[in-house]
Amino acid sequence: MGRIETIATRPAADVPMAGGQLTLPALLKARAARNGAAPLFSDRHTHWSGNDAADIAARRAGSLAAHGVKRGDRVALLCTNRTEFMEIVLGCGWLGAIVVPINTASRGLQLEHILRNSGARLMVAEAHLVDAVYAAHAPDLALKQVWLIGGDASQPAVPATIEAIALPPLGHACEAAPLADGDALAILYTSGTSGLSKGVICPHAQFFWWAHYTGAKLGVVAGDVLYTCLPLFHTNALNSFFQALTLDAQLVADRRFSASGFFDALVATRATVTYVLGAMVPILLGRGAAEAERAHRVRIALAPGVPGHFQEDFTARCGIALLDGYGSTETNFAIGGGIEDQRPGFMGKLSPGFEARVVDDCDRPVPDGEPGELILRADEPFAFASGYFGMPEKTVEAWRNLWFHTGDRVVREADGYYRFVDRLKDAIRRRGENISSFEVEQVLLSHPAIETAAVFAVQSSLAEDEVMAAIVLRETHALAPLDLIRYCEPRLPYFAVPRYLDFVTDLPKTENGKIQKYKLRDAGVTPTAWDLEASGYRLGRK
Repeated sequence: MGRIETIATRPAADVPMAGGQLTLPALLKARAARNGAAPLFSDRHTHWSGNDAADIAARRAGSLAAHGVKRGDRVALLCTNRTEFMEIVLGCGWLGAIVVPINTASRGLQLEHILRNSGARLMVAEAHLVDAVYAAHAPDLALKQVWLIGGDASQPAVPATIEAIALPPLGHACEAAPLADGDALAILYTSGTSGLSKGVICPHAQFFWWAHYTGAKLGVVAGDVLYTCLPLFHTNALNSFFQALTLDAQLVADRRFSASGFFDALVATRATVTYVLGAMVPILLGRGAAEAERAHRVRIALAPGVPGHFQEDFTARCGIALLDGYGSTETNFAIGGGIEDQRPGFMGKLSPGFEARVVDDCDRPVPDGEPGELILRADEPFAFASGYFGMPEKTVEAWRNLWFHTGDRVVREADGYYRFVDRLKDAIRRRGENISSFEVEQVLLSHPAIETAAVFAVQSSLAEDEVMAAIVLRETHALAPLDLIRYCEPRLPYFAVPRYLDFVTDLPKTENGKIQKYKLRDAGVTPTAWDLEASGYRLGRK
């Protein structure tokens, strides 16, 4: 019999519940009234208090309105982590417009698709990034104006149909739009690792609930300094601003992740809480120990997707507890608990306020211990995204049967802990067996010579998949392909041992560090790949 898990609870008594109180303007006003003088946001060059943020939101909204932006209009944003990024987010939220943050690595057809799908008529872009916009511009796009950050309009590549001007100064403050909690604040496009990006419609209240649930699990309190070097155009970093806003903390957003400078930045900013992704932890551990690793004040890091065998090593070496869990752009922090609930290799238990099922292809629950797709629902209105912008058929598909289908294969154990197995699209079918690329990757990553690896399917002549791994070795390390195969043999089923190994210097990644497996799959078996079958070595089937 399958398990349908529900853990429902009402929010804490101090959570505002009346409609419209969970919108960005309401949260900014509340912070200014409650703790306006305390620091709220910094990009390490410019610093805002809560009072500053409310004023900047009203005045940037004024400048947007003066240039014809209205409630419901989409404003594209192509910008790294800097105060201008948050100016546009706050201004759009105050005005009732919808901000469309775009991955700064977007180019060509992907960028054209985002602009076409969103229908944005205005883009705000850093000058060094805007050439990609001009190159992708097609005559049928709605885009008519570009505001340049850090540059002027004297660039010769500007298409004739676009007016390019320098970022206008803050305008006259305007009144906040009368918004509902379910009104859209942002459209966040997925990374596009398996096809065209989908624009996730994120309502105002979703960001509040992100802050509420994430802040509680991290133990964020007034006066904390939150440090992120993850890009603000993704949910992880953007919702950390709302943690600071609603919990009277400060967010410091750095431009990018630097392995050599990460701990120095923690020290310099006096951070107490930080945010990392799975790939960052082994990279940091791969460097020589430095004094700054113990000179910081950070007590905890949100660290989804860190391989279990790295968690204890990182905490022992750096003194930072790692908090795993599960959430996505479409959902919220639905699975995971406090640091005392962590179990290496598991995402955690279902959080109060959510429902979960693990289901088969027909949405029927599977028994505990068996893998299936994770589907979710939230108790609170607008705690999840509202759908995919301009893609009604994709919205219906993902939210079918009134549950959000995550596309992630997981296992729920009998004690309530959830374990991630794979993305459904990353599953590999070989020799009549389903193979988890994630599980193969964990074995590869446990080898001391390997820094990172990606496992994916390539086409076989037998109308099934073959397993291929692209591998980046640690500096100064060498590894013979056959030695790695022998390492895998006792740790994997014979059918999951990779046939092809490709030792590379780097893997294609999105701006926030996700490996773009579709690029590896498209490349297929490369000329540099080593072939197990061609080597003549025969795997033992134990």
